Parts: sequence; structure tokens; C-alpha cells
Amino acid sequence: MRPKTFFVFLIIVTAYILGARAGRERYDQIVDAMTAFWNSPDVKKARKSAKKQAVKARNKYS
Repeated sequence: MRPKTFFVFLIIVTAYILGARAGRERYDQIVDAMTAFWNSPDVKKARKSAKKQAVKARNKYS
């Protein structure tokens, strides 16, 4: 096995083990925090602005 492949595999296994130990309660905490972040007014404003810029750039170069 190539060293890079082994390293990636090792990271995946480590993440799985740590995630399994954290349990469902911690997972729910992380999901709640990400949902609160995604729905915050500042992030919504930034997403809307980025979408407008993307549409403008797409129309300009199409």
C-alpha cells in the first residue's frame, strides 16, 4: 500500500473511531450549531450576495 493511501485510510479510521465514541448527543450538538450558523442573518446575507455575483458573472461570460 502506498504511504499516501495508508495515511488517508488511517485518518478515516481515526475519525470514525472518535466519532463513534462521541455518540449521538454530540452529533446532534454539532448539527444544531451548524444549522444556527447557516441560518444566521449575516450568513444569509453573504449567501444572497454570493449568488447575485455568481449570476452576474455567469451572464457576463456566457
